[in-house]
Amino acid sequence: MAALHRSLFARTALTLALAFVVFQAAALWVVYRTVIVPVAERSADDLAGLIVLSAQTWVELPPLTRPAFERELARRHGLRLTTVDVGATVDAPSFSFRSEIEAALSRRIGDDIVLDGVPGSEAAWLWLPLGEHDLHVGFFPQRYAVKLPLAAMAVVVFGTLLSLLTALFLVRRITVPLARAAAAAGKVGAGQLPDPLPETGPFELAELARRFNLMAHEVRELLDNRTTLLAGISHDLRTPMTRLQLNLELLRDKPSPERIDKALIDLADMNSLISGYLELARTTRAEAPADFDVAALLAELATKSGVVWGGAAPCRISAGPLAVRQIVTNLIQNAQRYGGDQAVELLLDCAADRVRIVVRDHGPGIPEAQIDKVFRPFYRLEGSRSLATGGTGLGLAIVRQLAETQGWKVALSNRAGGGLDAVLEISTAASA
Repeated sequence: MAALHRSLFARTALTLALAFVVFQAAALWVVYRTVIVPVAERSADDLAGLIVLSAQTWVELPPLTRPAFERELARRHGLRLTTVDVGATVDAPSFSFRSEIEAALSRRIGDDIVLDGVPGSEAAWLWLPLGEHDLHVGFFPQRYAVKLPLAAMAVVVFGTLLSLLTALFLVRRITVPLARAAAAAGKVGAGQLPDPLPETGPFELAELARRFNLMAHEVRELLDNRTTLLAGISHDLRTPMTRLQLNLELLRDKPSPERIDKALIDLADMNSLISGYLELARTTRAEAPADFDVAALLAELATKSGVVWGGAAPCRISAGPLAVRQIVTNLIQNAQRYGGDQAVELLLDCAADRVRIVVRDHGPGIPEAQIDKVFRPFYRLEGSRSLATGGTGLGLAIVRQLAETQGWKVALSNRAGGGLDAVLEISTAASA
């Protein structure tokens, strides 16, 4: 119960409900004070005027015509005029706006008037001393008293209930997706992959669900990559470590420079693997942007790696220079390893809204079904586990992870004439 009171649904619903109730109560009070009360006071004053005028007219009429006048008043206005004592009196029947009628009569007559009643009758009576006559005047309150506007009150009550139901519906429509997202976030925090949230409803909630689903998928991929990374470490290090252990055992019996060289090669392979793992682990942090000339950077990389660089005009961008260097270097190494005997080309397209860096080789390309798979850690098109022929299988995984961390795009595409284009696209707006 305490959790319910602290929930967003309960608090928001209660706040809206109180606001609607207060508003409806205020509206009802305004209608009562500005419409109902003035109408009641005017009606009471009209009744008081009619009673006084009728009594004065009755006094001035000849005695023979008074009965006809009394019957006419009774028929037309429901008033009773008589000099006959009506008998024992009690308090007048209760009816709405009685005080207003008594106040109006008191003003008209100039004396305090209190309405009386007769047992067994619904009429209200008052006594008027007019000259020689003690005149009793009676009327039926149901005919003259202002009735409460029950229809208006029903509309107000219905409007209040409808407002409350609408508030509950809207609050539930907002809070239920949020509660569902909170529960799913708890599963993600526990390392589980929840069912995708429905991307429906208002734009903001649909966008929140879409982004959460994307985040949950990325977290799952990160966990899978971590698992794959650990499995790859144990698998790929086991072979050179076994060879190194064997060479060390053989060196115990018969020292040989050749075996020492093999041990050093195994150590170099392990160092290369560990360096690749560390590079992949570092790609989860975005690099701070800096202003630099990407054309000059590519020219430097082309000179060091021996690829064909046709040159380009200066192209200054604000981005992470180390990330650009790492991505292009990995793409060049991948192209040189699998691109055949022809030289690798390095191209730059510097536009106003984006920068495209293309590493082009002339090899056999990649089967379309495997273009996305080659970005996975340890996925290699070459079937052996040899570092000399297939590498570590981390180069393109590092490229993809670095690009996504920086907010860039990297893609591979086969060319119609043969070969593969590896494209890094940096949005000028994103890197500014």
